Order: sequence, then C-alpha cells, then structure tokens
Amino acid sequence: MSTTLQFFESANQFNASTIDQTQMNKGYICQLHDQSLILANGEDAPSFLHSQFSNDVEHLSQSEARYAAYCTPKGRMLASLFYWKDSDNILLQCSASLQPALQKRLQMYVMRSKVKLNDVSEQFAVIGLGGEAATSFLTTLFGKLPSNLHEKISQEQGTLIRVHDAFESARYQWIVSHERFIEITSSIPDQLKAVNSSIWRLGNILAGIPQVLEQSKEKFVPQMINFELIGGVNFKKGCYPGQEIVARSQYLGKLKRRMAIATVNADAVEVAMEIFSDNDTSQACGMIVNAERGFHKEFVCLVEIKLADQEQDKVHLGQQDGPVLNFLPLPYAYLDVTE
Repeated sequence: MSTTLQFFESANQFNASTIDQTQMNKGYICQLHDQSLILANGEDAPSFLHSQFSNDVEHLSQSEARYAAYCTPKGRMLASLFYWKDSDNILLQCSASLQPALQKRLQMYVMRSKVKLNDVSEQFAVIGLGGEAATSFLTTLFGKLPSNLHEKISQEQGTLIRVHDAFESARYQWIVSHERFIEITSSIPDQLKAVNSSIWRLGNILAGIPQVLEQSKEKFVPQMINFELIGGVNFKKGCYPGQEIVARSQYLGKLKRRMAIATVNADAVEVAMEIFSDNDTSQACGMIVNAERGFHKEFVCLVEIKLADQEQDKVHLGQQDGPVLNFLPLPYAYLDVTE
C-alpha cells in the first residue's frame, strides 16, 4: 500500500453520518478516488478540445480552471469536465466511471490532429481540502493561495485550485504526484482531519455543482443541471457536438427544467432515480443528479426537475407516494447568462 493510501486509510469511517459538522470549519482533507485525469498534449490539443467541448479551451490561461460539458450531437451530456493547463498540457478531470469511454470517444475524433490523450490518474493524487487548518497548511506549503473562484497556482508542490465554498469555509483542490505527497505527509497537521470523499461530494451538492456519472450520462442537456450557471457553457464560441441543441434550448424561450437542491429522508437514494409531483402522478417530473448522506442522516440531493413542479411537500422520491423532498435554496440564481 502506498504512503498516500496509508495516510487516508482511516478516512473511510469519517463521513457526514459519523462526524461533527463543526469539524468542517476546523479543517478536513480527503482523497478523491472517484475522479480520473486525462492528459492532453500536442500542438493541436487546445484547438481539438475547443471543437469538442461546450467551453472555451483555446483561450484558457495558465492561472485558471474551467468546467465544460462533452455532449452527444443531440446535446445530451456524456460527461462533465473540470480542466486546466499545466504548461503546454491540458488536464481533464472527470468521473472515474466515465473516463475509459470518454477517452476512447475523444480519441476517435483526433484523426490527423497532433494530439495525444493519456490516462494519468495513477500518477497523481487528487485531494480536496477545506476549513481553517487547510488554509493554514496550504499557505505554508504554497506561500500564497488562489483567492478567486477557479484561480489556479502551479509549482513544485503541485497544482492548487480554489473551488466553490461549502460548509461556510473555503475549499481547494490539490493535484500532486504521489511521490511529492509522500514527502509532504509528515507536515500535514493533526487538525486537518482525514475524511471520506463523500464529504467532498456533499460539499459539491450544497454548492450546486453537479457531476455526470455513468448512471446519468445522456440524461441532461447542460442547462437542465445549471451547467451554464457555473460557467460550463460559452455561448460565443464556435461549434461543438450538440452546440445547436444547447443554443436552441437557451435562446428559444424560457428554460422549463432546472436543477435544485433538496433533502429527503429515505433508506437509499440512487443517481437517476425518478421523482414525481402531486401535480401529475402519471409521469416523472425529474430525477436525481447526485446524492449523499447529510449530517442529520438525511440524503442531500441535486435534482433535475420541471420548474413548475418545484414546490414544497409536493414532490416524491421514486414513486407518487414516496418520501417527500424538501427544497433548499441554491447558492446562485437562475439567470440568463447570455444577457
């Protein structure tokens, strides 16, 4: 077992059901095993990826990270991506459940472009950190911290990206080689508690940040899960697979389906599970996008739903008389980002 894995060996027992929520403010660290990394290099990598994704890749700077959707020609998301530059390379982060198929599909379209795609997931540890102890530790390690959302710093200690806040504290994603992490392990303070990666996913849900998984691929047009609201769609860039559908959804009338945050008391909640409204029990009004156990044993979910059906005490999980969903406010507004 590597030292990286040894450090996080006890983390699995500490999830939202077994840890005090106040620990989130004090500090926590987790390894994001469910994430994969694809490295794209070659002189045509920016232009090739620019032609495939919903966001701008050609004008990506060295100091930022961005979200993007990879869609079918019908505009349905095959994957949600988080990507950034590392010198002349571009790193693509996606759900590990999607990485093999995503890389294979991208490779099909490379053709004569000078681009190489390699799975580098085993070379790096993708680590999530948050809370006061994390801020102090990372400041000592990097000298300074990225202060703006999606701002990125890269140096010998690895790559550090500021991501959406959760649990009322700043969060950072740290991408570091296993060798470098082993060297740094002894300097990680005891106050920085190693926790299960489900804590990180719960933070993403509360921040309104969705991730497409194997169970949910091809279920959503980007706007259905608020992807343009978190900066994942550029409506001014050139064509990409599904671009016409995505643009038509935005420009031809008000969007009727959106993503919301909800809690539900249930024995289990699965991705892509349908939800039903009292307004029309004959068909589902939406589905679960992501879900994790919360601090009070309930499930906290991101749900894709018809806006007209987003009403308290009227939406049920799994069937028309299933557990009732309680909707929480999103940390951002439903806006038209093209205006």
